[in-house]
Amino acid sequence: MSLSEDDGFRADPVDAHPARIAAPASPAPVARRAPALIEPAPAEPPGKPRRVRKVVLTALLAAALGGGAYKAHAWWTVGRFFVSTDDAYVQADISVLAAKVPGYLASVPIVNGQAVRKGDVIALIEDGDYRLAEQAAHDKLVTQQAAIARIGRQVEAAQAQMLQASAQIDASKADAVRAAADYARQQQLEKVDFVAKARIEQARADRDRTDAAVKGAEASLVAMRANVEVLRAQGKEAEGLAAELRTAEARAARDVAFSTIRAPFDGVVGNKAVEAGAYVQPGSRIAALVPLESVRVDANFKETQVERMHPGQRVHIAVDAYPDRDIVGEVESLSPASGSVFSLLPPDNATGNFTKIVQRLPVRVHVPVDVAREGILRPGLSVTVRVDTRDEARSGDDHVRTAKR
Repeated sequence: MSLSEDDGFRADPVDAHPARIAAPASPAPVARRAPALIEPAPAEPPGKPRRVRKVVLTALLAAALGGGAYKAHAWWTVGRFFVSTDDAYVQADISVLAAKVPGYLASVPIVNGQAVRKGDVIALIEDGDYRLAEQAAHDKLVTQQAAIARIGRQVEAAQAQMLQASAQIDASKADAVRAAADYARQQQLEKVDFVAKARIEQARADRDRTDAAVKGAEASLVAMRANVEVLRAQGKEAEGLAAELRTAEARAARDVAFSTIRAPFDGVVGNKAVEAGAYVQPGSRIAALVPLESVRVDANFKETQVERMHPGQRVHIAVDAYPDRDIVGEVESLSPASGSVFSLLPPDNATGNFTKIVQRLPVRVHVPVDVAREGILRPGLSVTVRVDTRDEARSGDDHVRTAKR
């Protein structure tokens, strides 16, 4: 029985050869079974995937163009007027409280982070020695005031003596007039030889004596006047010394007052450096006082960013510590010089090679009072500021506010 090619075999012409018939027959090849037929899924129309893809791409392109147009419009109408920098920090006029007089600290009734009001006690220095010095100065002043009063009484007595000397002059002059008249009368009588020579001599002596008495009284009055001037000068000297003593007493009282260190303004205590029992010298650091209600932002803009910037423009402040808050302030002032000019070693470009470096100009930004009073802005915090340089966007025309982003 022979197999046809339709069954998967071909006839070999050498199979009829006798030698081939004697050889052992090789295993017949197994016929391959055709795989089972699987009905294919109904094919989609050829144009449908292409149409879907086209719609999606068109929608994405339209969205991209719309978003780009929106961004471009926003930049053209708003964004191009904003200049920003992240080289900005919260600042405040921090006061370092220090001792004015030396001594041991009796107590330091404050802790770091404590809010204090103006006049609250920060530290107390033992004031026993200063109170004794104040009392000694007061006692010296009282003694000097008594000396001034004594000199005043002496002046009054000297003025009374002046009045007495003046009256004595008048009396001496009257005696002199009488003695001169008597001497003249005796001279007339001597011409007619009607008076004794002894009487004439007596009259002459009385005249000379009264004249001398007048001169003596006048000299005494001059001395009295000089004595009054001396006493008055002593009184002025005593008053000058009393003024010095009053100054010394006031200085001693100030030392007593300086033994109590008080807060110069409202703020929060930080960086406390001493404890009770420590010995402090004048200038020794006690603590730092931070006025959180008057914080500001100092932003360092590049010199290429300040062309259209001026005080009064609105500023958006983004604090790194509070990313969800948008604080709206305003430009308060621009520094009169770049930061490098005020550095310890300002640049000198007159010698050597020159490499141009973009300078930065400090700009002070005012923080709204209501935000500052919240106490959330602490000096040293990093912020990002965006200045709206449009003239119509000045915050002086609008209410400075804070808002949620």
